[in-house]
Amino acid sequence: MLFQQVGLRSGVILLGCKLISSSSFKVRTERITSIRLANALIVRGNKTEMGPVKKEGVIALFDVDGTLTPPRKDVSPEMFKFMQDLRQVVTVGVVGGSDLVKISEQLGKNTIYDYDYVFSENGLVAYKNGVLIGNQSLKSHLGEEKLKEFINFTLHYIADLDIPIKRGTFIEFRMGMLNVSPIGRNCSYEERCEFEKYDKEHNIRPKMVEVLREKFAHLNLTYSIGGQISFDVFPQGWDKTFCLQFVEKEFSEIHFFGDKTYKGGNDHEIFESEKTIGHTVTSPEDTFRQCTELFL
Repeated sequence: MLFQQVGLRSGVILLGCKLISSSSFKVRTERITSIRLANALIVRGNKTEMGPVKKEGVIALFDVDGTLTPPRKDVSPEMFKFMQDLRQVVTVGVVGGSDLVKISEQLGKNTIYDYDYVFSENGLVAYKNGVLIGNQSLKSHLGEEKLKEFINFTLHYIADLDIPIKRGTFIEFRMGMLNVSPIGRNCSYEERCEFEKYDKEHNIRPKMVEVLREKFAHLNLTYSIGGQISFDVFPQGWDKTFCLQFVEKEFSEIHFFGDKTYKGGNDHEIFESEKTIGHTVTSPEDTFRQCTELFL
C-alpha cells in the first residue's frame, strides 16, 4: 500500500509512505517512523499544513522490564525512538517497581523528560513533564520498629535458605517499598537467568512470600513477584494502581502494557483494574507490535 488516507474532521491526513514488509524489529520500526504521524500533512480545503495528530484523552502506560526492555537491560535505540514517536499520537507514561535511579539506568538519564509521566516504585514517586508531583515513604508509614522486625526475620529466612548460590544485597530499601531477593541483587546476568529457572522449578519466591504473608499479616502488606530474582513488599494499595490517581481525571482511556499480568505478578492489579484497558505483552518486540496495531 503506497498511500494511506485517514479522515480528520473537515480534512484528511495524507501519509505518502511506502510500507516495507519485514519481520525485522528494526526495519519495522523504521517503517513506522517513516510514516511520521507527528508530521503528517493535514489538508483542509486549499490549505496544507504540518502538525501533530494526537488522540486527546488517551494515555498508554508501560511497565519497564520485559515490556520496554529485556529484564535489567537497556532500552534499544529502536524502541526508544518508537516511544518518542508514539508520544506524538498518545500521551505516554512509564510505571515501574524499581526506583528512579534503576529505571533511568535502563531508559536513559533524561527519562523524566523523555516521557510524559514517569512513575517509579509503582507511582509512589511520580513525575509529570519532568516535575515531581507525588512522593510517599514506607518508613513513615510503617515506623522503624515494624520495619526492623520485618527485615530481621527476612534476613534470617534467607540465611537458612538452601539454594545453589547466594550473592549480596538481599533486601533493598526503597522510598515506598522493600525489594527482597533470595539470591541477592548483586548476582550476574547469567546467575540471574539461572535463578529464574531454578525458582520456576522449586518455587523459592512463592514459598517465601507465603511465609512472610502469614508471619506479618498484622502489617497489611502486599507481596508482588516481579522480574527474575526478587519480589516487592509494600502496604496494601501501594501496587501499580497507585499511579492511576495522577491520570484518571485527565484521561478517559488508560491503556496499560505489562508482562507480569498474572495473579501474583507485579502488573496484575493495574492490568485487572476497571480503570484501565490491560494488554499482556511477552517482549519489547510484542509491545511494539501491539502499540502499532492499536495506535498507529
